[in-house]
Amino acid sequence: MIRQLLGDPDLLRSHPHFRSAPRTRLYGVERVEAAERSEEFRAASAVAARRSAAARAAALRRRREVLARIAAEPVDVPRLPPERLAALAVEHRNRRDEERALWRRGHVAAPITVERAESGALDRWKVDYLRHRLARCDEVLEELYGRTGRAAAEELLRRRIYAAIAMAYPDLARECERRV
Repeated sequence: MIRQLLGDPDLLRSHPHFRSAPRTRLYGVERVEAAERSEEFRAASAVAARRSAAARAAALRRRREVLARIAAEPVDVPRLPPERLAALAVEHRNRRDEERALWRRGHVAAPITVERAESGALDRWKVDYLRHRLARCDEVLEELYGRTGRAAAEELLRRRIYAAIAMAYPDLARECERRV
């Protein structure tokens, strides 16, 4: 609308903070106020407002669709005996620790056993293991990359996952609650 209603700027100045940035366009206050009082401005402003409202409505619709898809996504937590879950969780933790040692300078992998693990740490590892077992959920989020509502979808999915883990394993409810 600025180019349409005001045309060329009254003055061009170099950008005050970045030399490589485009020059700043400056317009006289009287010219701007006169353009804002014009019928052409009112018409262009009304069109812009309608376009903006339509874009907001479309974004809201897309966000709702994404959230509905996430709400419908099944979250199936595997049911494992406590000893098996502990063993798998420690194995998962040790594998991730070894991977971390490969890319984090100065990190030395420190394998641990179920017997040597502190109960709080073991609960964290169990929840981590179960969360990573639900890899389908990560695939769904990757499909939503760059789409409207992705952040809200990620939050909703995260809450659903931790709620499902807490339901399946009540002894992990506190850790799940902490993560939410």
